[in-house]
Amino acid sequence: MSLTDDKESHWRGDHVAASAAKVPQVTDDGAPQPAQPAVASAVTSAVTSGGAADPEAALAGRLGQIRHEIDGLDSDLLNLLNRRASLSLEVGRIKADDAGIVFKPFREREVLENLMAANGGPLPNEHLRSIWREILSSSRSLQRPQKVAYLGPEGTFSYFAGVEFLGKAVEYMPHKDLDGVFRAVHDRQCELGVVPLENSLHGTVGQSLDLFLSHEVFIQSELFCRISHCLLTTETSLADVTTVYSHPQPLAQCGGWLRQALPGARIIPADSTASAARRVVGEKGAAAIGHRSLAALLGLNILARGIEDQPDNWTRFVVIGPAPAGQPGTDKTSMLFSVPDRPGALAEVLNLLAREGINMKKLESRPLRGEKWKYVFFVDVECDLGNEDYGRVVHELRRLCHTLRILGSYPAGPQLDMSRD
Repeated sequence: MSLTDDKESHWRGDHVAASAAKVPQVTDDGAPQPAQPAVASAVTSAVTSGGAADPEAALAGRLGQIRHEIDGLDSDLLNLLNRRASLSLEVGRIKADDAGIVFKPFREREVLENLMAANGGPLPNEHLRSIWREILSSSRSLQRPQKVAYLGPEGTFSYFAGVEFLGKAVEYMPHKDLDGVFRAVHDRQCELGVVPLENSLHGTVGQSLDLFLSHEVFIQSELFCRISHCLLTTETSLADVTTVYSHPQPLAQCGGWLRQALPGARIIPADSTASAARRVVGEKGAAAIGHRSLAALLGLNILARGIEDQPDNWTRFVVIGPAPAGQPGTDKTSMLFSVPDRPGALAEVLNLLAREGINMKKLESRPLRGEKWKYVFFVDVECDLGNEDYGRVVHELRRLCHTLRILGSYPAGPQLDMSRD
């Protein structure tokens, strides 16, 4: 629907033109009624007996007009959102017998990129992305209810990464360890899982890589989250803090600050930042390192913010599913492979990638469980090895490798700043 302006009107006794906006009204059944004249000119209503306008009354009148127009736009938006929701429900009915994963990260990225390219403002792209994150989250859940596994309890960085990327319309299922997350996805108890893969300061989360060896799950997407840590406690002064709990990685990332600000405090590792925060709720002198939102969630005080030693602290998370994403036009592929125990075996694989012009973003070896002094390599490459154009390359890789497993091809992930309030 469009908003139109009335033709110029004139005050009685004057020759000053003023426009009065028309705002569409919506009936209970959603049908638009003919536009009604908007609130009379704020300036006109503010004319005093001497013919002068009262500035405050004029501003109040204009504010009333704006609110009236916003109400009309909100009604239009509500109707459009419900039309979109109806289409999502129809998609769900059409695909009711399809056991595939509803989450389509490449399609969602395409939607967001098209919207941002067309956005002429003044709505910032950051706000646009936040709005459509929840629209897309709702759309997925209307097609089929989603469960997402993560390292719990509620309030971990994995939880907040999931909410920031997948939205709030899905059901988040906490698990006590990463093995539980992988198992829930592999057994299809959850459609997706969110797991940390590596940190920009402390490297790879080795347990996550090892679990890819134990469970046949596939990477659907990735996201990069800027991490900032806060000191959370029921105390009101740093002088009263005697013990600090957190997951080993945040403790390491904040080690310098802890040595300087709390040199005498006991440092005790916990299973997660959220479990650490819950522990300090009833313990005198205890504090936890974790996400700022845990303070509001658990009623804690934030005694210090941004206590990580390096401010440019990012964690790469991956979203895993029980089957390959199977979406065209992806940017990256992750794979696991082992090579025969002979000179030059690894070099042959790397040379093949180089000859084909395939850029390798990550190469890391992990011990192969159950076989002493044997290793498996985790590799990220910048191409879609699932594309048939790379069929010959994959065939050659299988010939050169002792074992080869494609973990998934997926779009390059966004960078999300979780350090902001």
